[in-house]
Amino acid sequence: MQDKIVKGFSKLNKQEKLDWLIDHFFEQSKDAALDFEGFWHTNQELQSILDGFSENTVSNFFMPFGIAPNFLINGKVYAVPMVIEESSVVAAASSAAKFWLNRGGFKAEVLSTIKLGQVHFFWKGRMDKLKAVFDELKEVMNREAAHFTANMEKRGGGVLDIKLLDFTNQEEHYYQLLVSFETCDSMGANFINSVLESYGQTLERFVAEHEGFTKEERELEVLMAILSNYTPECLVRASVSCPVEQLGFICDGIDAASFADRFYKAVRVAQIDPYRATTHNKGIMNGVDAVVLATANDFRAIESSCHAYAAKDGQYRSLSSCTIEDGIFTFWVDLPLALGTVGGLTKLHPLAKRSLELLGHPSAAELMQVVAATGLAQNFAAVRSLITTGIQQGHMKMHLKNILIHLKANELEVEQAVQFFEDKVVSFSGVRDFIEGFRKKKAEEGEKGEGRRVKGKFTERLSSRPN
Repeated sequence: MQDKIVKGFSKLNKQEKLDWLIDHFFEQSKDAALDFEGFWHTNQELQSILDGFSENTVSNFFMPFGIAPNFLINGKVYAVPMVIEESSVVAAASSAAKFWLNRGGFKAEVLSTIKLGQVHFFWKGRMDKLKAVFDELKEVMNREAAHFTANMEKRGGGVLDIKLLDFTNQEEHYYQLLVSFETCDSMGANFINSVLESYGQTLERFVAEHEGFTKEERELEVLMAILSNYTPECLVRASVSCPVEQLGFICDGIDAASFADRFYKAVRVAQIDPYRATTHNKGIMNGVDAVVLATANDFRAIESSCHAYAAKDGQYRSLSSCTIEDGIFTFWVDLPLALGTVGGLTKLHPLAKRSLELLGHPSAAELMQVVAATGLAQNFAAVRSLITTGIQQGHMKMHLKNILIHLKANELEVEQAVQFFEDKVVSFSGVRDFIEGFRKKKAEEGEKGEGRRVKGKFTERLSSRPN
């Protein structure tokens, strides 16, 4: 065990880090080294940028960058960039986008853009005494944080509100400052955290020096100052709607009215049952995360916020909703999305920059709408499959390519397998058996062909012999 413990790893250069890993953790060292080094970018300047994104970088982990075309959102057509490894996701989003293209497309609106931060502190004083001087405190905090907020205020953002919250009924002496922010086109994490830390320092000093407090009351401990990734007031809604009859015949045996009814019931189940809701919402996040990744936004923050929002009433539920009223089918999703189009990696990662260019250099609000519409499209496609053909038919058709790659199928084998499984259920064992059978057949045909060739040459030699 001791030989796998290292000191000063971060001080090694990339090659030295990789050499140490190879020597201590990989049996086939040559193959492992080739795998890691094979994903280094040949452009040294670009590789240097990528190395700087994280700590202790030894290689790059590539993900497919796909496009879902034909997204009509608020009357504008988008080709949506999606970074994801699950083959059926981009296909499903594209299919849903095409389905709604001639049915009015997606409507999206940003309901609010407020982000939140918190200063958590412990104090033995009384709430009413702190409230009595709170206006004075806010003025001092804002004045001392002005060097952090000035630029954001010039762009139309900044601190919107500061609230004092009392949690002493749940944890002794625990209070909180809840701060609302507008960060315009930036996600704003660094801005928010800088302001909050300044507030925390001011709070401790203000209470320690204020003559209105006793000696014991002047001891205030700021525990932490940090933004919250739960952003229920940074909210966007995406929706699709059309008369039920315009849904058309989804598949054999299911007319438009039956489809709409089954779809509505499937969404209701996801609102009732947390087990179904979890998988239902995962489908939404398939689309959301793929666009968030493509634009170099923080998909972990988005995931945590959306799942917290799904449980906002005390039970985990579907993020999407469906109604059928007066013959109109409507399907929508509300998502808390704190996104940015300036700052962070959005301008550093070359493909993130191209993603934003592809989307027409959107504002943060417009990007929220595109992401929400993509999540809704993904959800529509998944539910549509579940209540009609079943999810596996389409999913495994797409997965067929991955299975064939795993089996090292050549071009002819891929072509034959795609034709063979056109009307059949795809499974790993089924594809493996087909490929093995096809290879055996080709080998046997090759042996027979070789036999005929040899026999032909022997006959030719016999016929050429003199009588």
